[in-house]
Amino acid sequence: MLTGLLIVIPLVASLLVFLLKGKAARSLALGAALAELAFSIGVYFHFINHPGDTHALSLNCSWIKSMGIHFAVGLDGIGLLLVLLTTFLVPLIILSAFRYDYDKPNAFYGLILLMQMALIGVFTANDGFLFYVFWELALIPIYFICLLWGGENRAKITFKFFVYTLFGSLFMLIGLIYLYNHTGFGSGIKSWAINDLYTAGRSLTVDQQSAVFWMIFLAFAIKMPVFPLHTWQPDTYVVAPTQGTMLLSGIMLKMGTFGVIKWLLPVVPLALEKWGGTAILLSSIGIVYASCIAIVQKDYKRLIAYSSIAHVGLISAGILSANQQGVQGAVIQMLSHGVNVVGLFLIADILFRHTGTRNIDSLGGIRNMNGQFSVLFLIILLGSVALPLTNGFIGEFLLINGVYQYSAGIAAFGGLSVILGAVYMLRSYQKIMLGEKPNNAMEFGSLASSDKIVLITICVVIIAFGVYPKPLNDLAEPAVKALLSNLK
Repeated sequence: MLTGLLIVIPLVASLLVFLLKGKAARSLALGAALAELAFSIGVYFHFINHPGDTHALSLNCSWIKSMGIHFAVGLDGIGLLLVLLTTFLVPLIILSAFRYDYDKPNAFYGLILLMQMALIGVFTANDGFLFYVFWELALIPIYFICLLWGGENRAKITFKFFVYTLFGSLFMLIGLIYLYNHTGFGSGIKSWAINDLYTAGRSLTVDQQSAVFWMIFLAFAIKMPVFPLHTWQPDTYVVAPTQGTMLLSGIMLKMGTFGVIKWLLPVVPLALEKWGGTAILLSSIGIVYASCIAIVQKDYKRLIAYSSIAHVGLISAGILSANQQGVQGAVIQMLSHGVNVVGLFLIADILFRHTGTRNIDSLGGIRNMNGQFSVLFLIILLGSVALPLTNGFIGEFLLINGVYQYSAGIAAFGGLSVILGAVYMLRSYQKIMLGEKPNNAMEFGSLASSDKIVLITICVVIIAFGVYPKPLNDLAEPAVKALLSNLK
């Protein structure tokens, strides 16, 4: 029941926000997002104190009985962590928009809450058909956010993003239908339940599992994205409004990594053994490729977009290594990346609002104009490059350890993400924040209260979970162990 309420609250709130106008819409959206955050924290404490309470933590109602489809949702440690990430970031994303006077604010904030509902549905679904429904629902709000409030050439770029994602989703649907048609042997009753799909997948031959592997992996690889399916991402991240970019990078790409963990690894273990190395190789190529492209970027927002591809490449490699350290590191890094990348995109937005440019070569000396901003920027940047005692370190350490257990050579490629990431991140900070102003007329000014709240909150989380990551590990470890046991 609690899991069902996590989905219902943002859905009802979004409908109410659509009915309001002006500041009332954004105030209600922020209030609803904060209420959802408080409720999710309550669910977290219930989960750790009553881990076996399936009555409260799951909901299973017959939906389309003739096809074995159920509205089945529930929480495990991995899903709960991503629900917490979603409910933590959405209020910050809404608050970061307070500096903008968007047209039709009721539609803008209502779409954000509607997307939150769909994202939570993806992270909690225990029925294959329901998972697909929420997966597709999450695409609709972000499509309209990018299309209606994006920058130049948004129609063409957003259409490319929509087609890419829809193309992958159709292959995933075919794969899920194939699994569904292999359920029910013995009982004669077909089912979309996740455990039944696991059983059906493991009953397939290697060649059948291979076909299912690539059909489902294609959808997840586009969403993350993994090389060479990444071409939609940089342009979409740059043209989208800042809040749209935050939703895409901070939460939506986690749909892909989460999908690989929950809806791919346990379904096709033989195909993973056969093709996992190829998928890891593609992920590793993406790490180096995106890092090298990021080094030469002049637009700071585009630089962050390419850095996100590099980080996700390492997360994907860790998941596909299919060992405890790799998958657990991926889960922790998904959370860290979500928090850090939202902070970085807000910083890019602040730079543009205060100076009129995101061109790194046109900036400089901002530390002398706003020391507080320079400190907050530095903390978020250090979290992104995985400095010890920041939230990025523990996940990256576990990831490289897990990939090393799979292949030392690929781990060396993964380690390049740390080195190259430090190169482009620290060099960009040096050019933007240090030295002298390249333009004497440029003034930076003080930060808005909403920007300060968001940046300080993110910095606190970066340091807190870098120093004490135990709560995250305690949730992730047993869930990962249970999942990997399905591969044996």
